Amino acid sequence: MDMTGERRIPAPRERVWSALNDPDTLKACIPGCEKLERTAENEFSATAAVKIGPISARFNGRVQLSDIEAPTSYTITGEGQGGVAGFAKGGAHVALADDAAGTLLTYDVKAQVGGKIAQLGARLIDASAKQMADQFFDRFSARVAADMAPAGAVAGAEPGDTMAIESPPPSQPTPPPAAISVFSMVPREPLGMPIVFWIGSVIFLFVLLLIFGNSL
Repeated sequence: MDMTGERRIPAPRERVWSALNDPDTLKACIPGCEKLERTAENEFSATAAVKIGPISARFNGRVQLSDIEAPTSYTITGEGQGGVAGFAKGGAHVALADDAAGTLLTYDVKAQVGGKIAQLGARLIDASAKQMADQFFDRFSARVAADMAPAGAVAGAEPGDTMAIESPPPSQPTPPPAAISVFSMVPREPLGMPIVFWIGSVIFLFVLLLIFGNSL
């Protein structure tokens, strides 16, 4: 599956880049992410619980960053294994550009899924991946914006409050309801992905590819 898209993040490009490379931020934003650890300077491993249609699985993934041009762009490649449920592997190119509203993040994901997940059909997989990417970027944007707010701007906020999904800014349309799924494992969204995306993912590969997006 191929997926391209863009999101505007209400923060300076350097801040967005830093957040995309912070494991704690990515873990908080990638739907279903249970673990995200940096295993080397440009490598991450992750575990994410995902559901696509009738199939639920826990994916273990690993992603690597390359062609890094901070704070402008990078390429993410990786794979995730979900046992009999299937696998996901692929890559994504993520780019950041200055924008009047903050930072414009664009992503181009190319991923492959196999096993039982692949039997669900491209339409369901694509819809699930898009929903997961939207969830990742909504959370990511809210978290980065909250980190930019002056101290005490959010009265009575607890440390974990930034993980809650707030209503999207008026300038961003609310994504239509869709089945939550797995691709936030690369970021595609990215999450994911990413970075994903998820930026992500796919998410995990998209919430990392699938984010992350991937991300991981």
